[in-house]
Amino acid sequence: MDMLLWLLILIIPLIASANVKGTYSKYSRGKNARGWTADQVARKILDSNGLSYVQIEHISGDLTDHYDPTANVVRLSDSVYGKTSVAAIGVAAHECGHAVQHAEEYTPIVIRSRLVPVTNFCSKASYILILLGLIFSFNTVLMNIGIFLFLGVVAFQLVTLPVEFNASDRALKTLEDEAILEDDENAKAKKVLTAAALTYVAALLTSLIQLLRLIMMSRRRN
Repeated sequence: MDMLLWLLILIIPLIASANVKGTYSKYSRGKNARGWTADQVARKILDSNGLSYVQIEHISGDLTDHYDPTANVVRLSDSVYGKTSVAAIGVAAHECGHAVQHAEEYTPIVIRSRLVPVTNFCSKASYILILLGLIFSFNTVLMNIGIFLFLGVVAFQLVTLPVEFNASDRALKTLEDEAILEDDENAKAKKVLTAAALTYVAALLTSLIQLLRLIMMSRRRN
């Protein structure tokens, strides 16, 4: 059973990562019908939502795109900024969706933002306590405290799901309402964003399996 759980923990993220990269690669070929670039679309979406103060920056990396609420900046990676593919436009629109969420104080993203420091602490402390529990002859008290803290990581990943899916829904609605993409292009953009969202589902599932494994270890000790 332990070996099966280990394999799932290793394989699930790999499958999700391969899926998003493959899907992005598939729909990153060629231009969209109207010739928009991803950064132009991002600017249009932000301005239409009253977020003209949010800047757009080009950063290095591949799919390292993100919205930085502390600096009010949407950062688009090498594989997105200036690109005219449906995939690039979908990713840019998604990040703008996060900017709109922050501006509207969308409840799940507010909760997630507040959980960040707690999650960072829980993530580090849980593994330290679990490791100490293993070193000191499976000390169940330390292990159980570590497992309890690990629940904070799971909670963060759980609240991340509605944030990511909502950002994608906002992106797809805007692309359709603003007639930025053709109907068949919107369908392709949806496939890209769905693949990206599934990486967060995979992360949550992996953490739940890890949690199950830790609980089983603690019970065996008891």
